[in-house]
Amino acid sequence: MKAVAVVLALVVLAAVQLAMAARLDEQWGITCGQVDANVAPCVSYLTQGGEPGAACCSGVKTLSGLAKSTDERRTACNCLKAAANRYPNLKDDAAQALPSKCGVALNVPISRTINCDTVS
Repeated sequence: MKAVAVVLALVVLAAVQLAMAARLDEQWGITCGQVDANVAPCVSYLTQGGEPGAACCSGVKTLSGLAKSTDERRTACNCLKAAANRYPNLKDDAAQALPSKCGVALNVPISRTINCDTVS
């Protein structure tokens, strides 16, 4: 009986921790992991040019929906800037054209040099 109570207590504790983690994710908004995951399918387009694929455009559209507030857009901007700087062969013209090629109004530029504090 004592073992059942301990297991039950652990299950309740785990459920509380999961609920708190979900609330923290909502509170802190977008993460670089989310940004990176959504733009990862775009790397070949951003470095080689051509046309972005369906997976790339889907990620850009998802990213557009995630970055709703000014703080979230600034976070996304900083994440995109860091990601862009990991690819020295990133084509700036391809990065600037990506949202329009995907039919999305992305209020977050993809640039190695952007001052993300100016993003609103």
